[in-house]
Amino acid sequence: MSEACTSRELMIYTISRLLRGVRHVAVGQSSPMPAAGAMLLRALNERDGQERVQVSILGSVKHNSFTGGAEELFDCAAQGRLDAFFLGGGQIDGQGNVNLVGTGDYPNNQVRWPGSFGSAYLYFLVPRVILFREEHSLRSLVERVDFVSAPGVSDETVYRRGGPHALLTNAALFSFDREAGRFRLESTHPGYDWRDIRGTTGFSYDNEQCEITTPLPDEATLSLMRDRIREELRECYPQFAGGLPGPG
Repeated sequence: MSEACTSRELMIYTISRLLRGVRHVAVGQSSPMPAAGAMLLRALNERDGQERVQVSILGSVKHNSFTGGAEELFDCAAQGRLDAFFLGGGQIDGQGNVNLVGTGDYPNNQVRWPGSFGSAYLYFLVPRVILFREEHSLRSLVERVDFVSAPGVSDETVYRRGGPHALLTNAALFSFDREAGRFRLESTHPGYDWRDIRGTTGFSYDNEQCEITTPLPDEATLSLMRDRIREELRECYPQFAGGLPGPG
């Protein structure tokens, strides 16, 4: 029997589940867990004889078909050739708004983050955007973000094919209803229950008293993560890969 599934491995596996059915997924720089989830889906599809998944990781040589960096990523999204992408944020609110600028009143923010870059552009164009935050707390999941880097919902008169698909944290998984403009609690990770999630989430959401536990990967999938995926991650994220459990 191998070592028990870790919190990070559960998140990686959950990302792979959220990506099922995509043909092309892109991952920005400094995003090792989303990259691992995309790699895992690719490996699982290869193993099971399913459709090939193209994984484009910015900053990678081995796992990146782009030669023009972010510029080519943006072109690909505009042409409808990108199915999924990931966005994090210092703050995320109940309407799926993301803040990548900082806390407090702009431009005199008390805390500054790297900035919005192309987040709003991709949020409008990529059909399946997965919001990702390893920290589940009242300071990161807020009622209303201090600055809207990328809006989760738009007026019905605005053409938009992209937007939030789900929110994954270290404690729970939410889906997003674009018509209602709200999150729905889908499952809580082992070690948490709906009361924990309610107490550490700053916004309201549907299915508050969810009793479903996030599924764990089976032994074969764990083995795949700890062998092939761990080695593939070393090219871009050697420190992160080194912190994951190895083969039994």
